[in-house]
Amino acid sequence: VIKCKAAVMWEANKPFSIEEVEVAPPKAHEVRIKIVATGICRSDDHVITGGMVMPFPIILGHEAAGVVESVGQGVTSIKPGDKVIPLFVPQCGECSSCLSTKGNLCSKNHIGSAAGFMPDGTCRFTCKGKAIHHFLGTSTFTEYTVVHEFAVAKIDSAAPLEKVCLIGCGFSTGYGAAVQTAKVEPGSTCVIFGLGGVGLSVVMGCKAAGASRIIAVDINSDKFAKAKELGATDCVNPTDFKKPIHEVLIEMTGDGVDYSFEVIGRTETMAAALACCQYNYGVSVIVGVPPAAQKITFDPMLLFTGRTWKGSVFGGWKSKDSVPKLVADYMKKKFVLDPLITHTLPFTKINEGFDLLRTGK
Repeated sequence: VIKCKAAVMWEANKPFSIEEVEVAPPKAHEVRIKIVATGICRSDDHVITGGMVMPFPIILGHEAAGVVESVGQGVTSIKPGDKVIPLFVPQCGECSSCLSTKGNLCSKNHIGSAAGFMPDGTCRFTCKGKAIHHFLGTSTFTEYTVVHEFAVAKIDSAAPLEKVCLIGCGFSTGYGAAVQTAKVEPGSTCVIFGLGGVGLSVVMGCKAAGASRIIAVDINSDKFAKAKELGATDCVNPTDFKKPIHEVLIEMTGDGVDYSFEVIGRTETMAAALACCQYNYGVSVIVGVPPAAQKITFDPMLLFTGRTWKGSVFGGWKSKDSVPKLVADYMKKKFVLDPLITHTLPFTKINEGFDLLRTGK
């Protein structure tokens, strides 16, 4: 058993509590990882606010990189000392999605289920005598974590962990939504709703795919300079207009956009993103995690005329196969990650990090 620091969330809408936790050794087909760097993602915050329902107490965090400390019985693909990225979308290699060339959402995932356990139904964390739940099979807000072998990818030993941790969620999710899920073509027109780290990664994906017009939409105009630096051609703040944003975008483009991306997780913007794409061949992709217990009501004529509405989890990448390749591409300078990193804080200041997230900084 390893004793270390972790940020424990004891109950909803309260700050993280830095606690000493006990981390059990890995069981068969499990891997214990020393976390070196972890990103803060809005999905973690959704658990705190109740937008994503999970059991408490819990150790959140799902975007990270680290070094393998030890492995359980039967683990052959990974050894102590390997640099790795935990995978919140696992890849078991056996379920229908893993076996299909079209899918990437392995059936062993915990998205949309409030499980909070390892695959065998138990926890590896204890604090003050209480079992602490896992989050999305990763739990990275701790100095050490335990993940299943199908939920970890071995990466280039030369990769800078404080940068490539973003490939564990934000970058891959956004970039893949454009290049993999939507399959944006050269010369096309795209709009991105929401310019956080994931939204900016969609901008990068649209640019890499050769889109000729990339419209960035956010109610925080402070985000526009960075969006332009990464490839946005136009920036629009919906609060500057009296009319609905989808009407503004249709006027700007003449006929609606080829591809729209909702990267916030709000039902209103999901509906607007669908309405602003071209009525016959437009494609709208939901990238932001939808809030729990909310429904969308929309006119089915929007789809009848030919639009495609689709979702994208982890950018459509098969995680275990793709994460090492994405890290290799980063090492070859095929894309940048530095602009996505606004602040670097010590682990004990995690609550300040979440304050920065919530204030749009």
